Amino acid sequence: MKLFTISLLLVSSLAFAQPTRQEIARWKKQADATTIIRDQWGIPHIYGKTDANAVFGLLYAQCEDDFNRVEMNYLEKLGRTAEVEGDKAIFNDLYIRLIIVEEEAKDDYAKSPEWLRQLLDAFADGINYYLYTHPEIKPKVLTRFEPWYPLLWTDGSIGAISTGFLNASDVRQFYEAPMKTGMRQDMVSPPYEILDGSNGFAVSGSRTESGHAMLYINPHVTLYFRPEVHMVSEEGLDAYGAVTWGQFFIYQGFNAFNGWMHTSSKADVSDCYLEQIARKGNGYTYLYDGKQLPVKERSITIQYTSPSGKKSQSFRAYATHHGPVMGQRKENWVSVRSNNRSMNGLVQSWQRMKTKGFEDYKQVMNIRANTSNNTVYADNKGNIAYWHGNFMPKRDPNIDWGKAVDGTLRTTEWNGLHSVEETVHIYNPVNGWIQNCNSSPFTVSGEHSPKPELFPKYMAPDIENYRGINAVRVFSEHQEKFDLDKLISAGYDRRLAAFEDLIPALIRSFDLLSPKGGYNKLKEPIDVLRAWDFKTSETSVATTLAIEWGQKLLILMTTTRDEDEYEDMDQIERTRNFVKQTPPEKMLETFENAVADLEQRFGYWRMPWGDVNRYQRLTSDIQHVFSDDKPSIPVGFASSAWGMLPSYASRVFQGTKKRYTFGGNSFICAVEFGDKIKAKSLLAGGVSGDPTSPHFRDQAEMFARGIFKDVLFYQEDVLKHAKETYRPGKRNEEFKK
Repeated sequence: MKLFTISLLLVSSLAFAQPTRQEIARWKKQADATTIIRDQWGIPHIYGKTDANAVFGLLYAQCEDDFNRVEMNYLEKLGRTAEVEGDKAIFNDLYIRLIIVEEEAKDDYAKSPEWLRQLLDAFADGINYYLYTHPEIKPKVLTRFEPWYPLLWTDGSIGAISTGFLNASDVRQFYEAPMKTGMRQDMVSPPYEILDGSNGFAVSGSRTESGHAMLYINPHVTLYFRPEVHMVSEEGLDAYGAVTWGQFFIYQGFNAFNGWMHTSSKADVSDCYLEQIARKGNGYTYLYDGKQLPVKERSITIQYTSPSGKKSQSFRAYATHHGPVMGQRKENWVSVRSNNRSMNGLVQSWQRMKTKGFEDYKQVMNIRANTSNNTVYADNKGNIAYWHGNFMPKRDPNIDWGKAVDGTLRTTEWNGLHSVEETVHIYNPVNGWIQNCNSSPFTVSGEHSPKPELFPKYMAPDIENYRGINAVRVFSEHQEKFDLDKLISAGYDRRLAAFEDLIPALIRSFDLLSPKGGYNKLKEPIDVLRAWDFKTSETSVATTLAIEWGQKLLILMTTTRDEDEYEDMDQIERTRNFVKQTPPEKMLETFENAVADLEQRFGYWRMPWGDVNRYQRLTSDIQHVFSDDKPSIPVGFASSAWGMLPSYASRVFQGTKKRYTFGGNSFICAVEFGDKIKAKSLLAGGVSGDPTSPHFRDQAEMFARGIFKDVLFYQEDVLKHAKETYRPGKRNEEFKK
């Protein structure tokens, strides 16, 4: 199945290519037109004469704060992480290289409109100028950045790759070992990993004290995945929000007119095709529309580091007109059709930052190149809106697109794209609020939500989750008018809704079996849970018991299903079915194990949640490092997996007894639109990845308690709180206008 060559590379990593005089002169000219102002939190406010100047300054500032994350993000999208991580990353790199083709990004750069090419050039110039002015920085691999790199990764989402139900494990199983007959036995992949996603809320003026619309931005990602930035130019750019390391557009944020929050979407935007393959000579053909067509082939070489030096491994990759072959089911190869990168996607990502209202924003949505995101929207005219996905292929609604479809038939082809108005959306619902928590779009505005029967199933196979039902409850029950603090309070609702189904079942099991003996030692912890209000806090022992028990239940709650099918039950249904089907003895056994585990780790089970659940930031490592022996901060919040709206996902790590937060809330922002922007924000830890920087953990205590800071959006406010003002390359020099 593969051509497989392993050899020592004769050439070591390229040293940094010395820039030409012309390049240095161009970089300095860009720098002279760019100003970086850092406020008391270290947030970079970038001011440029042109949009390209702002991009140049933004990338320079990002590299100042965390060059390592900038480089690693592009190593991932280039399919070159094995050059750092070794052979364990080979098939992750191959997975990326199958679906993101470097040559296509280069072609897009060559045909980019002039305005976009200027931004792409400024992206590369900003990073390369940083490396030129900081020779002490030693990149792992990328000593020079190219302007076509952003065209590998065009929407900013942490989960931007969509390949149906196929993943890197399928790629490895298909390409790793030679096949004797050209066909393989059936194999089962691990379930598709579902990201924990994000929350987005919008409230219309009818529900606010000021009469102005509000937006709540709450992405859930790995900690420190996005910094907080502000970009301004004299060409109409003035946007604030979260940027993904290494990208030049604000992914989730706002300008003076409107704001946008993206949540990860499960809208079906990629499809898997079962291909009938035949051997022909030294190659293969596949059946399509009654004809045998040649399977396309190309060579992909993955370089990787090893104890004995640099090595490489080459593969012969296959593709049909549907897309790359990425796996196999019984006798069929499986190809994938997707849209994981496009120049239009990057254009859309940039242009939404400069929109000036609802109609303008809808025009940008009409580009229809945003593949992985839902959008929650609000503006200064009082509009609120929600779109479920954006790029949406037209398909035969009578076919189950949640399964791999027959690749031999013309009827399984895409037929263009749905218009934005044909996709699932809602504008200005009468109840005045919108919520999306990576859950069904048919609950975004409670009873006023879109109706599922009006749309084909492939548009919204998303299931409901406990965050979603909790958000609907929070906004439905909220009777007061919102201001920013009340919106933040709603976004920080502490109810762990999943345990409203689980804990009563545990208590019923105890009450049923305890009279028979054998469970008397559980009476005290059961009584703690019996008195619990299902809300988490630092002092809550019940939260500790519930979550430690709940994590042990997750193994039992895993249900088997055909991986090619849409999940036929949402999280709530699965949980309630589990409760009905699990014997009382099993409920108590897992709880008993959770109590025993706490006693083994800490000496007793009566542990307040804040003593167990901690925040700690010790190093700049992308892979988090934690230690019980080093200072940490108690966290009273919990993972959104249990229905809490904010997410503070934590677990025990090797060598620790306590749990440490590793993902969830990152950049959070509440925005009020009107004559002037009012906003409050919070960032995980701090904006800098440098442990010696005062901004490495200056927001840590605030982050652990949900205490927000005021956003500095207007220049006069930025100047009042300016702590550093400089040109790129001249941070330690006296600033001159």
